[in-house]
Amino acid sequence: MVRVFYRLASLTSITLLSSGVLLYKTQYLDPNDFGVVRIGRAVLMTAAISIDYLAHLRHVEGGTEKYEEIKSQIHLRSANRLLDLCCANRGTFIKVGQHLGALEYLLPPEYTHTLSILHSQAPITPLRDVLHVVEKELGKEVSDLFLHFDETPLGAASLAQVHRAVLRDGQTVAVKVQHPKVQTQSKKDIFLMEILLHVVKVVFPKFEFMWLVDEAKKNLPLELDFLNEGRNAERMAAMVSHFPFLKIPKIHWDLSTERVLVMEYMEGGQVNNKDYMEQNKIDVHQVSCALGKLYSEMIFVHGFVHCDPHPGNVLVRNNPKTNSPEIILLDHGLYQVRWSGTNAEGSITSLALT
Repeated sequence: MVRVFYRLASLTSITLLSSGVLLYKTQYLDPNDFGVVRIGRAVLMTAAISIDYLAHLRHVEGGTEKYEEIKSQIHLRSANRLLDLCCANRGTFIKVGQHLGALEYLLPPEYTHTLSILHSQAPITPLRDVLHVVEKELGKEVSDLFLHFDETPLGAASLAQVHRAVLRDGQTVAVKVQHPKVQTQSKKDIFLMEILLHVVKVVFPKFEFMWLVDEAKKNLPLELDFLNEGRNAERMAAMVSHFPFLKIPKIHWDLSTERVLVMEYMEGGQVNNKDYMEQNKIDVHQVSCALGKLYSEMIFVHGFVHCDPHPGNVLVRNNPKTNSPEIILLDHGLYQVRWSGTNAEGSITSLALT
């Protein structure tokens, strides 16, 4: 056991040193947002989780009731440590944490249940920093662009948050603003995760989660480009325009950049909010059928599939004119192309499945 601890401590020290040297040589090091504290959090958390598993399971017979009980307790402690790290380091860490929280088919419930909180409780960027990003990206004072800009965001996610605002012409819009440091930190965060996962792989040879880094490398640049999101939204709207129940917000291209996306404001309740649907007399069966039609069309007809359909991105509302439900599809940053062909061509910003 002492040898194992010594080995892990040595690997941790080497990781810290090599991370610092490589980050410095690649000009990734910025003491203001990626210093020893930020790296240290991730390294110490990785070491704490690894030692916890090694120390408490090493001498317990596998497959026994005691083994399963201890393993469950370690899973829960480790998940809480991981949650604390994601909330502290924010940005890319929250994005990966959200992804892990959705892997119910792969990870133990202690992890998925604990990390699922990140889907609805992502940290919020202060208003002054949000306004600074808007003014820097659009080149004008916020007061010159909007009659009103809500202080409280409609929602916050790992990479951005959304505020309701009113344009100078009176139109109500939703303004999606990227968190200030996410773009500069994302490559550094992925680099650090890759090193730490390699260390864990050395300690636990059966650990098979290196694909997380590969996915992050492919997906993050797409999700951080809001112009890509706008193009995907318009493409999807055109593809499924024959579905009267689907609404996709229109993009205000003159007020959109890679880090700011201004779009039509649409209200609705989350698709999993049963109370909202009952209060607004929305037929759950009709909603389910509509979602089935929509995703069948994406997958089997166009091969162009919206990849983030969690409840916060799928809203429902009742159309009083037709007395039927409407589905509002949000967050078009990440799509996957299912095949190459006539219907799936023309999007260099989409992902190709292998």
